[in-house]
This record gives sequence, C-alpha cells and structure tokens, in this order.
Amino acid sequence: MITHQQIWQAIDRIAAEHGLSPSGLARRAGLDPTAFNKSKRLTAKDKPRWPSTESLAKILEATNENFDTLADYIQNQAGNYMRHVQNIPVIGFAEAGTQGFFDDGGFPAGSGWDEVTFPNTQDENAYALEVSGDSMQPLYRDGDTIIVSPNASVRKGDRVVVKTKEGEVMAKVLKRRSTSRIILESLNPSYDDREIAMKDVAWIARILWASQ
Repeated sequence: MITHQQIWQAIDRIAAEHGLSPSGLARRAGLDPTAFNKSKRLTAKDKPRWPSTESLAKILEATNENFDTLADYIQNQAGNYMRHVQNIPVIGFAEAGTQGFFDDGGFPAGSGWDEVTFPNTQDENAYALEVSGDSMQPLYRDGDTIIVSPNASVRKGDRVVVKTKEGEVMAKVLKRRSTSRIILESLNPSYDDREIAMKDVAWIARILWASQ
C-alpha cells in the first residue's frame, strides 16, 4: 500500500536529484509553483491531499524520469537513503535580502520555510537559495536551487553567496580577498565584477552544490 507520506517524499527526492526545490520542480513541470509546497499537502481540515496523476506525469516528463524511478523512490523511503539525507530550508533570493531570515553570522533563523531533501552536507545550518532572474546565467537559471554552507571555509576561486549590510544578496566567484575588501567575479559576463569593503559585508558563505 502506498502512503501519502511515501508519495510526497518520492516527489521531494526527484526534486532533490535534479537540484530543485519542490516549487522549482513544479515550475519546471509547468504547474503552479506552490503546487508541491508542504502547506499544500494537507487540506484546511488536515486531510491528506494527493498529487494528481497528471501532475505526476508532468514531473516525470520534465525530469526525463520514468514511472519505475518514481515507484522505486516510493518503495525505498526508509533505510540507507533516509539516513544519508537531510531536510534543508529553502529561501528565495528576494527573501534572503530582508531582515529576519539570517542571524548576524549568516545562519538561517526562524522556521516555517519550505524544505528540500538533499544528500547530507554534514552542516546542520546548510540552506538552499532558489534563484530568480537572469543575473546568474548561464550557470544558474531562474528556478534553480543553490545549496549554501555557512560553516564551510571560503577560498579564492570558490563560488559564494554574499550578503551586504544594506541587504543585497548575490552569487559570485570569490576572485580576491583581503582584510579590507573582497573582489567578486560575476557569473554572468553581462554584469561587472564587484569590489566591496569588508566593513560592508554582512556575511559570505560557500556554495556547495547547484543544479546546472
């Protein structure tokens, strides 16, 4: 017997395997971006809401997966897989620039976010940022998910997410870093590199992984 939890966890796993949040998967499948959000999995009366066969078909088509893959994920929710994954909060780039989503060290704060299932990063503070717009193309596209680790060490040449004290959030390549300033190389050649004084940087965190 297939349970409500099993099928939704299988959808989460397909999303994670393709570097997407649930909303990113829904968008790629041509569905409402909120269709797979945690809040949509139960009715207002807390009754299980099941995904339609049409939405499942669109997921498989959009990810180039087949039904056997979905069935395998449904049947293997427990065991080794679940011991080697973690649920990571997903934050939009626009939200990341506002107050209240991070503490002063760049660690996620609060609760109630959407989540994505991802292979264990060994960083309990890891989080995902969902890309919006075209400023990070061609590497990161609108709807892609970037996994960020605020605990990971940052070195020259790393892809990083930087937040300024004015609330701007950007994904760049760390080109140079000194005690007084950082120089960031833009991912999109249409955008200029950035030089920012360290006193104006709220935090900097390394990108561990991103969908391509």
